[in-house]
Amino acid sequence: MESTQRRVSTEVDGDVWRVTLDRADAGNAIDVPMADALVAAFDDRPADTRTVLLLGAGTRFCVGGDIAGMAAAADMAAFIGTLANRWHDVVRRVVSCPVPVVAGVQGAVAGAGVGLLGACDLVLAARSTKIRPAYGAIGLSPDGGSSWALARTLGAPRALDLMLTNGTLSAADAHLHGLVGRLVDDEELTSAAVTLAHQVAAGPVRAMVRTRGLVRQAATTTLDAQLDEEARLIVESAADAEAVEGVGAFRAKRAADFRSAG
Repeated sequence: MESTQRRVSTEVDGDVWRVTLDRADAGNAIDVPMADALVAAFDDRPADTRTVLLLGAGTRFCVGGDIAGMAAAADMAAFIGTLANRWHDVVRRVVSCPVPVVAGVQGAVAGAGVGLLGACDLVLAARSTKIRPAYGAIGLSPDGGSSWALARTLGAPRALDLMLTNGTLSAADAHLHGLVGRLVDDEELTSAAVTLAHQVAAGPVRAMVRTRGLVRQAATTTLDAQLDEEARLIVESAADAEAVEGVGAFRAKRAADFRSAG
């Protein structure tokens, strides 16, 4: 594994771009160097990789913002403002990534780490994972898209109950409410996440990205508008080499090779 930036490690694993939060001794706490390194990791994704796999080193995926750095700052408000804006650049990179993003999370997912989880397309969680907004414990309101992720998956009443009482969401509850797509045994997390990332990379990734956009907008659009967008995108997909390969493989009764579709 090569370290391209402080705080983050990257690796090409076939056609999967593995990005690992690599500050295990601090629970992968987010500081400005980590945010900048993640932006760089997404910007530097090799063009021939077809899926991003996001992991966290150590026993905790991400404990949220670097509270020690906040406390030590001469101007805490300015420090947090800079950190929030840099971190939001990360979240925007994840949401707009031109290939699907898979995450494998374990241990603690807190604060801005919750927003990162919510930005990914497919999330696997170890069964012992605990998810906690945590902002209220230190007198802050949410950032990093965590309020968006929790409200859209839990609904406003449940999200507010969790955030205003500084509650904790178990992996099972996160799965039940849709914040997490799959649960796996703790010892299987990394291997399961790698397997899923390669499975996704073998699929029609451009059609998957179109599907992602449709699903994300569905909660905030009308049925008529959604139907119009579905019609537009399925025509766009039909003109893509992925559809030529997929339909041809179906007719020939063979497995589709979407990688050959570019």
